[in-house]
Amino acid sequence: MEEFSPLAVEIVENAQKELVDKFEKLDLIGEFNQKKVLDSFYKNKIAEEHFYTVTGYGHDDIGREALDKVYADTFKTESAIVRPHFVSGSHTIACALFGVLKHSDRLVSIAGEPYDTMREIIGSRKTDSYSSSLIGQGVKYSEVPLKNDKCVDFDNIEKYLLSDTKMVLIQRSRGYSLRDSLTIADIEKIIKIVKNKNPEICCFVDNCYGEFTQTQEPTEIGADLIAGSLIKNPGGGIVEAGGYIAGLKKYVDLAANRLTAPGIGSLGGAMHNQTRIILQGLFLAPSITIGALKGAVLASCVFKNLGFRTLPDTNSTRCDLIQTIEFDSIAQQQIFCQMVQKYSPVESYLTPIPDCVPGYDCNLLMAGGSFIEGSTIELSADGPARAPYAIYMQGGLSYYHVKIALKGIVSELLKTNSIHIEVHQ
Repeated sequence: MEEFSPLAVEIVENAQKELVDKFEKLDLIGEFNQKKVLDSFYKNKIAEEHFYTVTGYGHDDIGREALDKVYADTFKTESAIVRPHFVSGSHTIACALFGVLKHSDRLVSIAGEPYDTMREIIGSRKTDSYSSSLIGQGVKYSEVPLKNDKCVDFDNIEKYLLSDTKMVLIQRSRGYSLRDSLTIADIEKIIKIVKNKNPEICCFVDNCYGEFTQTQEPTEIGADLIAGSLIKNPGGGIVEAGGYIAGLKKYVDLAANRLTAPGIGSLGGAMHNQTRIILQGLFLAPSITIGALKGAVLASCVFKNLGFRTLPDTNSTRCDLIQTIEFDSIAQQQIFCQMVQKYSPVESYLTPIPDCVPGYDCNLLMAGGSFIEGSTIELSADGPARAPYAIYMQGGLSYYHVKIALKGIVSELLKTNSIHIEVHQ
């Protein structure tokens, strides 16, 4: 592997020096959340017998039952279902939506248009699967437009909460947009507005990318239901597949019935020897998440210093793993992704190019040589191959891996004359 440009090393090292105080604050968040997870293991007396598995129908699986309780206690809520049978974050969220919503109920998206794969599940973007979507099944749908295309329009939420509104969808992360991701304070403000209008509306938070980035989770400040993917933050980088849903028992039960069947719910389903690794992943998650956040903050600082727009800004409150960098051209986008791939531990020899991906309406650039396919707690980068040429970087099992990759990216941008800069001590 080529040596880094001395100038690239200087740029990255100087950025790291700027971030000492920020990193100390992130470490405090990580330690707080580690204690929270450890307390849930202690409360539920996790022992070796919980790692054993059962076969067939999966009846009387004490490990699976303990796993659900650990997640419920970690997220400070009544109930949880944690399963390898959820095939993705989108599938997990779909089970929550289809479990709770019925014909003629209304779903309201609070933070504008959801990300691409959710539009197909909802049915707001017509595809061949439209008849199977929520709207295709008779669910009504509304969106609260963003204020200035950037942030939640708190002042206008209430007017979208009609008498038939059953659930509001609060997407914590920005997806492929340039809006602000939502802090816990933002989510709490949304929930208060909704509950003041109608306490019976279910406040559902898509928690993907947000777990353990702050000291509270949405269920601790009033959310009725949350969902996320085990190959993102809570899986700690070692869980092979799955998702979780946590919240009020009545809503978790409905989602469980959608995953399995009425009468089975969360009481069946062999875990295929995954219980131990899911528990271990949760134990690792606070530390892995903070390492990834440090990498995201470093990337923001590096590219901000190079003159690019970064979201969140280096000094912003971090509430998810995603770091957005806006480039000037598709060529810069491609260099970024190609270098992320080159400095990946798996399939480093591949060269990312724009291509079509199911669920999206434009070609995407995607990079990430991960041990688990599609894992976004591992270092990866992707983005639509279109203006404003934004790349969405996320993950990193090791802060040092992210730092090394950034040195490689900046080296290549300098080598190809894609950036011009002088750095002075």
